Amino acid sequence: MAGNTTEKWQGGLLGWIDARFPLSSMWYDHLARYYAPKNFNFWYFFGSLALLVLVLQIVTGIWLTMNYKPDAELAFNSVEYIMRDVNWGWLIRYMHSTGASMFFVVVYLHMFRGLIYGSFKKPRELIWIFGMIIYVCLMAEAFMGYLLPWGQMSYWGAQVIISLFGAIPGIGDSLALWIRGDYVIADATLNRFFAFHVIAVPIVLLALVVLHLLALHEVGSNNPDGVEIKQNKNEQGIPVDGIPFHPYYTVKDIVGVVVFLIIFSVIVFFMPEMGGWFLEKDNFIPADPLKTPEHIVPLWYFTPFYAILRAVPDKFLGVVAMGAAIVVLFFLPWLDRSPVKSIRYRGTPYKVAIGVFVISFIALGYLGTQPATPVMTNFARLFSFLYFGFFASLLIIPRFEKTKPVPDRVTS
Repeated sequence: MAGNTTEKWQGGLLGWIDARFPLSSMWYDHLARYYAPKNFNFWYFFGSLALLVLVLQIVTGIWLTMNYKPDAELAFNSVEYIMRDVNWGWLIRYMHSTGASMFFVVVYLHMFRGLIYGSFKKPRELIWIFGMIIYVCLMAEAFMGYLLPWGQMSYWGAQVIISLFGAIPGIGDSLALWIRGDYVIADATLNRFFAFHVIAVPIVLLALVVLHLLALHEVGSNNPDGVEIKQNKNEQGIPVDGIPFHPYYTVKDIVGVVVFLIIFSVIVFFMPEMGGWFLEKDNFIPADPLKTPEHIVPLWYFTPFYAILRAVPDKFLGVVAMGAAIVVLFFLPWLDRSPVKSIRYRGTPYKVAIGVFVISFIALGYLGTQPATPVMTNFARLFSFLYFGFFASLLIIPRFEKTKPVPDRVTS
């Protein structure tokens, strides 16, 4: 880190704490003297917003657990009790349910920024790996939380997802039984999902977020130009193209937080179901193991992978394809061998590939919400091919791509 981070605060409560705990060094290393590129743009809001939503989910989740009953006979009615009889319970529940979807919105946009600006490339491979593990933990957290209201779609959605593990040869049935804790989704399933959702996964998530930030601050932030600002420092060892994160980017992030909270509040107060995308109408009906919903659909942030699963005729190979669609993202730093990071200086083939990838991901997300008709299945196969084709193209494009010269210093 640039600057004198060994400077200690003197006098008062902060001085007393600093003599016993590295408070000042943490402040300087990670905020006041952490130099970030001066050309951050709109896409750099979403990392801090993800942190905000994580805190929001933990706080609202704690309040919900005070009145929630993890019992198959009582779970649905306890949610109704929170909504109807607990003071401001409806607001806390809607904040939590909206926060779950908004978490994935900001995380997907955060990942997209990393994709277009090459934030997964050397020396930031470990940051990307930590981020991907966070993403997988978020999906696990969301899936287990989805079961807790014990509504129709919660119950049958969990039934479908857990049954997928049964397709694994040899261990599938035993693994599905172990996940459920019973031969059917019942009280044991609800209790273990509650324990994982409330305690285990959040602890892992918090630890991973800390590791993600520590790795980021060790190598420094990327920027829209993909230029390493640490390679150009002044006499004091400060990056020429860097500015202190605090106060410059803390103020910038506050603006983003205000705009985000306005959008978030509009959704919570006026459209918490978002037309069935955030909360499905079937989930306002108590779970009934004897009555299958007409069309079982997972939540929207799972639907791209659900569409890939259904696009493959064989159940086991479908599970493999769905898993591969997530696992392949972990290897992105080693698939893209181009020395140029930012899309600003990449060639047209790469820009086209990124565009096709985004379109295919969105299309798969939509197809995953639709009934599996022959036409929809064929479209799902097409977009699944394009999805995986993007990663294959990363091995080929750098060989013939004509890139633009990368500047020595950051631009606007």
